Amino acid sequence: MKKIIELMVTMAIVSVFGLTAIANSIETPVNLPEVQVQCTDEGKTAWYKDFTTFRTSDPTKAYEAAKKYLGACPTEDTDITKYLKKWVAAYDKAARNLRLQPLLYQEKKYAEAYALGKEILVDEPENLRVMIDLGYGGYLATLAKNESFNVDSINFAKKAIQLIEAGKAPENWAPFKSKDETLAYLYYTIGYLNRTKPSEALTYFIKAAQFESELRKDPVFYYLIAVGYEGGTYAKLSADYKARFEGKDETPESKLALENINQVVDRMIDAYARAVALAGNNPKHEAAKKEWMETLTSWYKYRHNQSDAGLTEMVASIMSKPLPPEPTPLTSLPATVPGSQSGVGASGSPTATQPTSTDVAAKPASTESAAKPAGAPKTPGRPKRNH
Repeated sequence: MKKIIELMVTMAIVSVFGLTAIANSIETPVNLPEVQVQCTDEGKTAWYKDFTTFRTSDPTKAYEAAKKYLGACPTEDTDITKYLKKWVAAYDKAARNLRLQPLLYQEKKYAEAYALGKEILVDEPENLRVMIDLGYGGYLATLAKNESFNVDSINFAKKAIQLIEAGKAPENWAPFKSKDETLAYLYYTIGYLNRTKPSEALTYFIKAAQFESELRKDPVFYYLIAVGYEGGTYAKLSADYKARFEGKDETPESKLALENINQVVDRMIDAYARAVALAGNNPKHEAAKKEWMETLTSWYKYRHNQSDAGLTEMVASIMSKPLPPEPTPLTSLPATVPGSQSGVGASGSPTATQPTSTDVAAKPASTESAAKPAGAPKTPGRPKRNH
């Protein structure tokens, strides 16, 4: 019975007002005070008549009539009052749920949105729609310089991913277009909110790239992948190499360590090349593209005996190739080690021209295009509602 009432209220609101006007249509009734008037037969008849008249055509007016009836007769326990109480409770719940997305995506009232979302989850702990919104909401808040929801956002995003991958789906995927796009942005959000821990962030970025979404067209996304490698795995391997082998004669062990570094560098080159390729001639990426290209060229030369021959062609064709996965650490040397392209000096250590690792806390040069669903407005991170 409860679910039927909730569905009826929601459908009625949608059919009368349309989804884009839901927030405005329900805001007043949600907080409507009980009207203290006399509980008379005449009054009850009038209120119940209004309720039944507007129940499906104008739920807001029906709600007001029901609240007047219950407010005037708070102790009455009849079939009518029992029904009205259930209907009002269902309306309140439906209105509350429908209020969350406008708060989060249009009004950007993140504190209110998280408070409301958590309130909903107390009553509906498996509400996937709310988990998705609160999961992605932390990223949006971060773009507005508010990091206070990061921990909650990561936890909600992980729970939402778990439920989606177990086969659960919300009634609709908005503000995203599909299941895959939703998963992509949830994984991306976890990565982005962990960006001060590059290795951890990288794993989630790579996962996000496996799904069809607008992220695949975003140069900043690939820059973040490059930073994840550079500030994480590369920084760790490079520091270890310097501590153990720098200034010493080359050994099979040092060669193996260097090959593990080189396969990480190759992933960095791939990611920077994608960022440069997708930046194209877009003016908003002009400054960032210049920096990316300079870094890409340095790493490319390191891996190609200080030559940039073939770099332009590689950038031109890079998006036709799949994004490589994180490399598996090598436990033995490859059959052929191309020493001429490894950047190895006479002592077996990386040459002096090798770029230094990026600061672990590195942030995107631009966030204007980062992680927005298809058709999103230009404002950072504000997704377009697809209804």
